[in-house]
This record gives sequence, C-alpha cells and structure tokens, in this order.
Amino acid sequence: MAKVLISDKMSPSAERVFAENDMEVDVRTGLSKEELLEIIGDYEGLAIRSTTRVDKDVLEAGRNLRVIGRAGIGVDNINMAAASERGVIVMNTPFGNTTTTAEHAIALMVSAARNIPQATASMREEKWEKSRFAGVELFGKTLGIVGTGNVGTLVIERAQGLGMKVVAHDPYISRKRADDLGVELLELDELLSRADFITVHTPLTESTRYMLNGESFSKMKDGVIVINAARGGIIDEKALDEALESGKVRAAALDVFENEPVKGHFLMRHDGFICTPHLGASTQEAQENVAVQVAQQISDYLKRGVVQNALNIPSVDEEEMHLLQPYMNLGERMGSILGQVAESGLQRVDIEYAGEVSGFNHKPITTTILKGLLDPILPDSVNVVNAPVLAKQRDIDVRESTRQMADELTSRVRVTLTTDKRKWVLDGTIVNARPRIVGMNGIELDFIPEGRLLFMTNKDMPGLIGRIGSILGDAGINIAGFQLGREAPQAGVISFISVDDEVPGPVLKQLGAIEHILSVRQIRL
Repeated sequence: MAKVLISDKMSPSAERVFAENDMEVDVRTGLSKEELLEIIGDYEGLAIRSTTRVDKDVLEAGRNLRVIGRAGIGVDNINMAAASERGVIVMNTPFGNTTTTAEHAIALMVSAARNIPQATASMREEKWEKSRFAGVELFGKTLGIVGTGNVGTLVIERAQGLGMKVVAHDPYISRKRADDLGVELLELDELLSRADFITVHTPLTESTRYMLNGESFSKMKDGVIVINAARGGIIDEKALDEALESGKVRAAALDVFENEPVKGHFLMRHDGFICTPHLGASTQEAQENVAVQVAQQISDYLKRGVVQNALNIPSVDEEEMHLLQPYMNLGERMGSILGQVAESGLQRVDIEYAGEVSGFNHKPITTTILKGLLDPILPDSVNVVNAPVLAKQRDIDVRESTRQMADELTSRVRVTLTTDKRKWVLDGTIVNARPRIVGMNGIELDFIPEGRLLFMTNKDMPGLIGRIGSILGDAGINIAGFQLGREAPQAGVISFISVDDEVPGPVLKQLGAIEHILSVRQIRL
C-alpha cells in the first residue's frame, strides 16, 4: 500500500479519494522544513498547494518519493529541475478552476456595467441615488475577448447566453476553431475599436505584458468597459488610470494586479473602478475540484502508472532516456522558437526525423516539440503529457515522417510549421550531446538555442549590423553572439542575436524602426 502525505490545507475530499484508491494517507499541515525533511522519506506521494516548499533538500530527503501533486496551477514552490533529476513526476491541476474563473469574469462585467458595488456602498451610507448609478445593458453589446483558451471559451459561451455578440483576438487559433466557437476572429486593433466590453484571458508572457496600454486605450470606443480576471500586468495600470480619468474607459473591473497584495492603489480613486482580491479561483467548488483531481491523479500514477498533467518529463526507461534526452531538449527548443516567431493561427506541424534519430522512439521528441510550440501560448497548462491533446483541440494537424539519410549530418530534426499566413522551416541536430540550430527556411545557420535571443528578418543592406549593435550598445545590452544567414547577396536575411539581458519594449521598437528591418522578435529559451 503506497503512502501519501498531504502537507497543505485542502478539501477533506482528497483524503476520501486516496482511501478509495487504497492509499495510506497522512494529513500533516503547517510543518516546518525540518519536520518535513524528517518524515518525507516515508512517502511515495506528496499532495500540496502553495504553502509547502519542495526544494532540493526535500527532494533528496524523499528517497521513496515518486510523485508530487499540486492542487492548483502554479508550481513556483517546487524545484522542477531537482524533481526531474531524481525522477519525481510533478503534476498540477490546470483545469480545476476554469469554470469559477470564467464566472468571476462575467460577475465583474455585470457589476461594472450596473455599478452594483458602488450602489451598495451608497446604500450603506443610507443614500438613494438612482440616477447616479444608471448603468448599461449587456444584451446586444459587443464583447471583445482576448484569448480563447479554457477560461476564455467558457466566457464566450456565457456571454453569448446573455445575448452579446462576441469578437475575439487569438493569434494561435484557426478560423475553423473560431467558427466552432461562434465568434468573429479579429486583429487586436480592430477588436479594440469595435468592442463595448473588453476582457482578457491570456497568460502573462513577454508578448502579453502591457498588451492593453496607452496606445490600446486610444483605439477603444469612448465609454468602453474593461475587465481583467486573468493575470496582473496584462493591462498597464497607469495607462488605465489615465483612460478612466479622461472618460475614455467608462468602468474597469480587476481581479488581478501587477503587484499583489494591493493596498491604497491609485486606481481606487475612480468611481468607475471596481476590484476583488484575486478571487477568480476562490470558490468552494473550485477548491473541491482541485483537491479531488490531485488525489485521483496521484493515485492513478502510484497504482497504475497513469500520468496526467505532468509538468516535467515523460516516462521512459533509463537506457532509452539516455538516447532521447538530447533530442527532447532540442525538440522543445525548436518548438519554442517557432511558437514565439509564429504570427497567426497554427494549422499544421510536420516533423521529419532523418539519419540516426529516425530509428528512435519519436513520441517523446514529438511531444516536447509540441510542448515547446504551445508553451508561449499556454504556459500554465501545457506539458509533455497533454501537449498532443491541446494541439488536437486547436485543430493543429501534426504529422511525422522519417528518412534514413540526413545529408552530411549524422541526424537531423526538421520541423515545418504552417500558419494562416506563412510557413516556417527549422532544422536542428545534436553535436556533442548539445542541441544546435543548423538552418531556417532553407538558410544555413549554426548556433546553440539557449538564453535570450533576438530574431530578425531584414533586407541585405550595408550598415544594418552596425546600427543594430549601436542601438543595443546604447541601451547597455551586450551581444553574446550573432548568427546571420542569407539566401544570396542582396536577398532576404535571417538573424539570431544572443543577448545577455532582456531587451526592453522601447528598444525593440527602435530596432524595428530601422529602415530595411522587416521584423524583430524577442525569444526566451
């Protein structure tokens, strides 16, 4: 009988699920690190929330530990590298609170439209201010939704039930998927100009940070209502403050902030601003769901070896892992590069294994390619187990092929990504057990995909490299490496520039404004 420790407070239903699966379960919350180190070696499974910190010391002391389950999404309190090194599966429950988060977004939208919190506060002061709190209807209005993942999809369904017309912006879904959802797919600027209400449901990434900023607000309708129950930092709060002050934004409702917890926030001064303290997942049902799910996932793994919502590596034996690990690392980085340079809806992924790698078990490599591809879009929910499922849900056609010869290389992996607008082809190989990119779109390259990169496309004109170097140098950003490839003199050029530091948004804009530069993207690996 496997032993499981619950070290954080969670619904008693978790204990019941473990018992039903013949697990021996102990509940010991509030342990100090020393107390946890003393007992963790007795357990094969550990169920936690956000309080217990599972660092390298805990993992080393957990000599029998096989699986850690997080009741929720975030795993910042788990040392993932150490867990993978020790062969401990780390799972989370990314879908247990989607319904309650979607409902909270709808609640915020209705409350902002009808001034419910402000009217309640007024009545507590024994006032009766009917004319002051006249609101607006949702019926017949246009809701602009940014992000159509799990939560966004549920918000769409509920908004349509309220009689709203829904338009959406999501560069990573196909037209067919948008049609299935019953939404009109728009570029962001058009959505901003057409929507009466705007709600965001994206992860916080480099590309979504301050997605709604001063420029964005200027493109919106006068009197728009803005909602954020996703992640703090997607909306530039200072720009929102100015938009509320000018009346461009009639009302705003936030459940999340850039810096939490919040006290005395400057947005509180606006009558049209309402907020909640990050309550999106805070319902009895959601907490019950994640507790039940984490207990069932841990039980399934310990009893039958079934892995669900794993966040580190797939299960393969030690000998096979020795062969596959370099290619899995290569595949994830290739997928991540393509996922970060793609401009529109992902339609198809063709993966060709040539040479020595053609005889390997491809499934773990393909899965890591898909994980890398989807991770910039779904960083909180995609993993090496569910990446193929998520790709299928997004109508991404995934195809594999093999070829015995790999040209002059011992092995080569070629990933071809087809989007709504264009096709990207990336070639990679392994040299001395390290991943290398050796080509893109038929142009020869040779660099190690790691760290921070700038990806540029430009015309082949004299002086461009010098201007790029000057702008980065003036910003105090050191260039660690510069890989440039071209089809022929005066033809199109592709560049990957390795930099030591994050490149700020204004510097990226400055680079993009250089004549003959066609595109600039920052890639994080």
